[in-house]
Amino acid sequence: VQLQASGGGLVQPGGSLRLSCKASGPISGNAAVAWFRQAPGKEREFVTARRWNGATTSYADSVKGRFTISRDNAKNTAYLEMNGLKPEDTAVYFCGTRPMWTTNYYRPYEYTRWGQGTLVTVSS
Repeated sequence: VQLQASGGGLVQPGGSLRLSCKASGPISGNAAVAWFRQAPGKEREFVTARRWNGATTSYADSVKGRFTISRDNAKNTAYLEMNGLKPEDTAVYFCGTRPMWTTNYYRPYEYTRWGQGTLVTVSS
């Protein structure tokens, strides 16, 4: 499975964006799909993850209540809805998948497939 991320752009503080992560083929219900982000000079940071079938979802404290992960199974696509964006959300956002859910879902090295990244810039 290959992933293609899209939807980034420039947005003002308080604005919204929706990122997409399209997989080249179907994803198993127990697979994990996640979004990470990486700001310049920083390590890749966990944002959110969910079991593809939705049974488990987790968010970083920094985005809880503002970001929502979802998926459209028919389109093999995961989404990251981002509201109330802040300048500190500026980063390249990556989606990743792994075949089975793991309790280490917040660690980037657990993921076996990555999209190419999409840049989100929050600035006035």
